[in-house]
Amino acid sequence: MGSVPVTGQRVVRRALGRRLTRLRIASGKTRREVAEEKLGMSEPTLHRIETGKVPVSGANVRALCWLYEADQSVTDALAELALGTSQEEWWDANPVIPDWFKLYVGLEASAQSIRSYDGEVVPGELQTEQYARAIFTAERPDHTPEAERQVTLRLQRQKSLFSRRPPAQLTTILGEGALTRPVGGETVLKAQIEHLRYTARDNNITIKVLPWSVGAHAAMAGAFRILDFDDPEDPNIVYLESHVGALYLEEVAEVEEYRRIFTLIDNNAIPIHDYR
Repeated sequence: MGSVPVTGQRVVRRALGRRLTRLRIASGKTRREVAEEKLGMSEPTLHRIETGKVPVSGANVRALCWLYEADQSVTDALAELALGTSQEEWWDANPVIPDWFKLYVGLEASAQSIRSYDGEVVPGELQTEQYARAIFTAERPDHTPEAERQVTLRLQRQKSLFSRRPPAQLTTILGEGALTRPVGGETVLKAQIEHLRYTARDNNITIKVLPWSVGAHAAMAGAFRILDFDDPEDPNIVYLESHVGALYLEEVAEVEEYRRIFTLIDNNAIPIHDYR
């Protein structure tokens, strides 16, 4: 693609700055009026925050959200997003809740639509508790307490995502391998597939399967996510995850290439309700 992926700082600072700007404007306040509220932020500092030029603490985000009378769910999501504004790299070895994943959760909480492909595993937001437990236990078989903490985190993330109002438009394409590997055993897998069918009944959720019979397909390089935001000035993002970190792409050509790939596999995928 020829371009250098943007850093986490740039993506998150810009995204957070735009959201705080919208909240301020909706509250009817000018930057000068906010600076006069004695929150410890001058007018130039607020300008730098809103234009994504400086890191911002979660405490300052919460103070601004309080001033703008934002609801608690918005406040929590933006405070989570603030964690990524001072990161120097994407890679983090935190064994429990990696900062790069906290960053993703903050972006997920404000995305208008999320499109994802995974050929190997059901994505976290759609996993049952038993399926998630099998995944985390396989990753760290000698650390059961840590696996349980990860399961709890996953369930909390699901609750946050699916309780959003308005809800995000979620479109997921799964390779058939994700629905045939007996993660947790045949009983757990069967319950997981039924959970997918049940979840796909929601109007804002589409779940499809890319059958083995398709053969070679456009997304064989691996899993990815496309996050679109409702503000046309907000950079849409492609999220690529590994075991030790994540990469976030926002260049238009990069996002459009992944959008093209998603369209190709979507054309060959079948609704989860038609699978078997």
